[in-house]
Formats: sequence, C-alpha cells, structure tokens
Amino acid sequence: MSIPTHTLPSGDELPALGLGTYGLDDEQTAESVRTALDAGYTHIDTAEGYRNEDVIGDVLAEYDRDGVFLTSKVLPKHLDYESVIRSCEASLDRLGTDHLDLFLIHWPNPAISLRETLQAMAALHDRGLVRNVGVSNFSAYQLSCAHYISEVPIAVNQIEFHPWFQRPDLVEYCQKSDTVVEAAAPLARTDVLDDAVVRELAEKYDRSSAQIILRWAIDRDIVPLPRSSSPEHVRNNADLDFSLDEEDRQRLDDRDRDEPVYDFPARDWTSDVYGITQ
Repeated sequence: MSIPTHTLPSGDELPALGLGTYGLDDEQTAESVRTALDAGYTHIDTAEGYRNEDVIGDVLAEYDRDGVFLTSKVLPKHLDYESVIRSCEASLDRLGTDHLDLFLIHWPNPAISLRETLQAMAALHDRGLVRNVGVSNFSAYQLSCAHYISEVPIAVNQIEFHPWFQRPDLVEYCQKSDTVVEAAAPLARTDVLDDAVVRELAEKYDRSSAQIILRWAIDRDIVPLPRSSSPEHVRNNADLDFSLDEEDRQRLDDRDRDEPVYDFPARDWTSDVYGITQ
C-alpha cells in the first residue's frame, strides 16, 4: 500500500494512516495488530488506558521495531511530573521497546499543571525515551498554551474527527501551528458508515464506506486511526489507492453536524481516568 507521511518537527516521518487499538480484547488486539503489520501498516496507536500494551508488545517482538511508528498516551490522572515519568517507563516495559516514537497527553486535566506535565515530557525526550511529544483531545485554547510553554515542539493533537464532527476552527489552528491532526474515531465508531452520502459514494467508487471516509480524511491532511476487530476490515482500511473527485470531497465536507460520539463539552470528573478528588 502507498500511504503518505507527515514530517514532524523532529524530522521523523509520521505515516498518514495508523491502526487504532481502543476497545479490543486481548485476542482481538493481537490479531488486529498482527494483521495490520502483515498488511503493510507502519503506525500503531495505543495508550496505557487501553490496557493492551503488553499484548501489543508481544506482537511487536515478532517484527522489526524500527519499521513501526509507535504511539502511546499517559492518562490524565498521571500528569504530575513523577507520574508522567513512571507511566512512560511502564509503557515502554509493557511494549518491550526502548523508546516511543510519539507520547501523548491522553486528555487535559485542569487539576494538574500543564507546565509540570510538559516539563516531564521534555525530560523523557532528553533521555531518548520519547522521540516526539504531543497531546490528545486538546482544544485550540489548550493547545496554544501548550505550544507557548513546552520546551519540545507539540507535534500532534489527536482529536475526535469524522464527517459528522469536523471541527474546522480547531483543525485550522492545528494546521497553521504545524501540529499534525490525528483522527480518533475517524468512522464515528461506525455511526457514519450509514450516512447517505457516504453510502452513495461507496457505491460510485466500488469501495467500502470506511475506505471512502479514510481517503477523504487523508486528503484533508488528517491522520485517521481506524480500529477493527475484523482482519478483513483492517486490511481493507489500508487499501486506499484511489482518488475522490473534488466535488465528492466537498459533499463529504458538507456532512458536518458538529456531532461527537465521545468528545462532549462536559466531563465526568468522577471517572477514574482523571483521578480528581473533591
């Protein structure tokens, strides 16, 4: 497969398609990652909160680690300085690797100093444990602050993005500030696959709905991270060697409803992932 790349501030090349691994059990994770690597994927996305790093590490041990761009994330409850360091070291141990190509703040946590978090990220970068630093689920306001105070360039913002939730102001700020946008839930957790225009274009191009959406996202300079428990879907999601007409891309642009599937304006602060007590 022929997948373009994005050059990060470090000079590293980020493949413009990655495999997401959220919400899969151990058997599904192992099969999905192995299928992806055999199909030519070179970009795997995980997080300590996914609780699958050990399984992914076992699979990666069968492949050339240098040929894989590997991302993990630190939970928002672990964003104090020492916890960031410990979380990264634990992720490396579970993944069986000596470095992460990209380490992300999984969610902002307003109860912990962003400066403290980013100082820890810089320390990990200086030690060579993390090649690139980024964030996830940051607003333009939060990202602009991170850019201002970080000692290491903020290379990526991984956000919810799909045809029904396109977030033009946030995407524009990211791209103007040389921050690559990665699309979590690029298929809206399958909800958007039945969109009328998506289905019509899938028939027109003789492609799956997922392929139409992923091709559109890549054409928008977004890095989609689809995940699937189906090996067939994992393989098909990387078969993107076709082009959408400009008018068809515009039709997908026009499908925006400002409708998220997970990144809602408020948060459940009682959730264990935040670790915030009253």
